[in-house]
Amino acid sequence: MDKYDVIIIGGACAGMSAALYTSRRALKTLVVTTTIGGQLALTTEVENYPGILSVTGPELARKLKEQAEKSGAMIKIGQALDVIKAEDGYVIKTSIGDFEAKAVILAFGLKQRQIGVPGEKELTGRGVAYCATCDAPFFKNKKVGVVGGGNSAFDAAEYLSRIASEVHLFVRSDKYRAEQTLVNAVQQAKNIVIHNYTDIKEFIGSNKLEKVMLVNNQSNEKSELALDGVFIEIGWESQTKKIGGVADLVKLDERGYVVVDNQSRTSTPGIYAAGDVTDTPFKQAVISAGEGAKAAMSAAKYLQQLTGVGGSEELRPDWVNAKRK
Repeated sequence: MDKYDVIIIGGACAGMSAALYTSRRALKTLVVTTTIGGQLALTTEVENYPGILSVTGPELARKLKEQAEKSGAMIKIGQALDVIKAEDGYVIKTSIGDFEAKAVILAFGLKQRQIGVPGEKELTGRGVAYCATCDAPFFKNKKVGVVGGGNSAFDAAEYLSRIASEVHLFVRSDKYRAEQTLVNAVQQAKNIVIHNYTDIKEFIGSNKLEKVMLVNNQSNEKSELALDGVFIEIGWESQTKKIGGVADLVKLDERGYVVVDNQSRTSTPGIYAAGDVTDTPFKQAVISAGEGAKAAMSAAKYLQQLTGVGGSEELRPDWVNAKRK
């Protein structure tokens, strides 16, 4: 069985950032991931990552991977199946073999809830989106829709009303789960139309979204509506219970997110978590990258203390050894 200092589960912003930092600490690092980039790879364009004016999601994901590999991280494509406590750390059982490490960083993110109708998968990133904060600016002065009846949907609709020319909010009933202040803001916006008892049954378009097929779930009446974009805001699914052992080893909150402290430590020594998989409130690429770096530094400190080499005193800022001009 191959042994590593650190195994990172997940290959998006948090995972690749963590791999970069553990490798730079001269720790033998393995990243096990099903995809490179996660949700980032589904984003057509990124304009809110500091230092980069504009880049496609897949290109940014590729750069993160290349940087981690250049620093020495090993990246393998496979599915993590189980995390098992061992005598000298943890064994990670995967679809490509078993690996052992003294420390583990959980960074496998979330999976967005989908409607599950024709055209949704095909037009994701081509008009169908799951993050208004990320993609709303691309729909300036355009006609968009939002799906959902909770805080995320109403917040997205209110935000989009200040960017798009027209916003259509599709809710499955006339009962809203959003906070009343958000409901009031949406109802008062002049360019938001709320469609109660309305479901999207199909996304229609060739190379990009052109229109949606709607159905009133009370009367079964069908109609079509031309839209440039639709934001699906019906929540995210935690993947923590889909990898064996995780739910038993670390504390989860009521939503299934991994509970961490301000040093990315979980409830179990040697296991860290970063990015969207954690209970950190904001889900953004730049936040995940920062959390990944933090988890890596905490893991490095743990391994130093485990081997009796200096502890936190050995973790110096990058600029300490920089040459002065």
